[in-house]
Amino acid sequence: MKQVVILVKSDEAQDQKLATHIETSLRQSGHSVFVDRESQTSMAWASNLTHQIKSADAIVPLLSDAACQSEIISFQIEVAHDAAQKQNGQPAMIPCRVGFTGDLAEPIAGILAPITHLLWETEEDNIDVIKDLNERLQRVESRSKPSKLELKPGLRLVARSAPAPKPIRVTIPVQKKPKGPLPLEPVGGAVPLHSDFYMSRGVDKEFREALTRYDSIVLLKGARQIGKTSLLARGLQMARTRGAKVALTDFQKFNASNLSDVSRFYISLAESLAEQLELNVLPSDTWDERRGPNVNFERFVRREVLKNMKTQLVWGLDEVDRLFSCSFGSEVFGLFRSWHNERALDPSGPWAGLTLSIAYATEAHLFISDMNQSPFNVGTRLTLEDFDIDQIRELDNRYGNPLKNEEEFQQFRNLLGGHPYLVRRGLHELASKKIDFTTLKTEADKDDGIFGDH
Repeated sequence: MKQVVILVKSDEAQDQKLATHIETSLRQSGHSVFVDRESQTSMAWASNLTHQIKSADAIVPLLSDAACQSEIISFQIEVAHDAAQKQNGQPAMIPCRVGFTGDLAEPIAGILAPITHLLWETEEDNIDVIKDLNERLQRVESRSKPSKLELKPGLRLVARSAPAPKPIRVTIPVQKKPKGPLPLEPVGGAVPLHSDFYMSRGVDKEFREALTRYDSIVLLKGARQIGKTSLLARGLQMARTRGAKVALTDFQKFNASNLSDVSRFYISLAESLAEQLELNVLPSDTWDERRGPNVNFERFVRREVLKNMKTQLVWGLDEVDRLFSCSFGSEVFGLFRSWHNERALDPSGPWAGLTLSIAYATEAHLFISDMNQSPFNVGTRLTLEDFDIDQIRELDNRYGNPLKNEEEFQQFRNLLGGHPYLVRRGLHELASKKIDFTTLKTEADKDDGIFGDH
């Protein structure tokens, strides 16, 4: 018997009818089924749904056209994906298209695109969908229940401390070149992890090697929209698959109140870590205002995070530029630098279990008065560069060669200079036939043109 959660748009009659049919059929097969039919969202709703998803063996999102545009469905799928990342792949995802075969939008495209989807178009598909769903469920492993331990007189359980993580030599797989033309996908923001439109550069290999060595600090520097977030996501995913614990802090998500003073900032940062790592302790449990913000945060990371960690923690920090303009930015960067120094002095200490990966665009020395008290002149420094001519040709191939001849290719390259976002956006517009090459050249430098948001 499997525990199954069905995700369905509450105000779509066809979706609800199919959900009821699937629910009834699965219950008859002996499965436990939960269907979220709430039309109103609340904290209690979110808490209950999150519990149901995390406890499930499988999630079945019903993907009609309307459902794919629903923020609630996207939220539910992201919750399931996050749970699977932290729970050894559970719950499994079994998407079912409902009369819809179009492209998925982000963020669910990056999550669901690599998975084989069931397809329901009419009620004649009911039998086949249930059959395929049951077959998929049979391949899903049920959650194993912890075995009961009988304690006998004289038996004592002593916790064994985990050894400090050591670098492991791994073979970095060479990216396979998919043959174009590939199905188009939305352009903008981070490139989904499984996207074939992601172009690996030399810096990708350097970043993976730095994480493989468990370097103390890895700096990712590059201009706006050059691919820092996409590279950071791939590095963290590699670390996760190798058994490391992973956390990601995107400072773009911090609002004004989070950045109003250093105490609020550190508490927000610690709460984010506690949530992502599923700690049993919160900052409010350990914070003592008499110690000061830096000491409070460092004690929390050292005692509550790293002390109980059984493996390496790789902590990604994205959009760090936002801290440059904060009055307390130098304090934060100074603290990160001190952890690096302590690790060098005590290689077997708690800071040996932490790797910071920092992504930023702005020149740090313009904002930090003492670079010796910052992390930006230590550790492994990597710089993201524009695509070279071979990478542009390869991406053109993946888009089905919308640049029709060598003259167009050279003009395109001279116009955009290899900037990753501009190159991909331009090829996408040409491949989707929204504009022709002449129009692209004419409108490229206009504020209301296709590159106006860059």
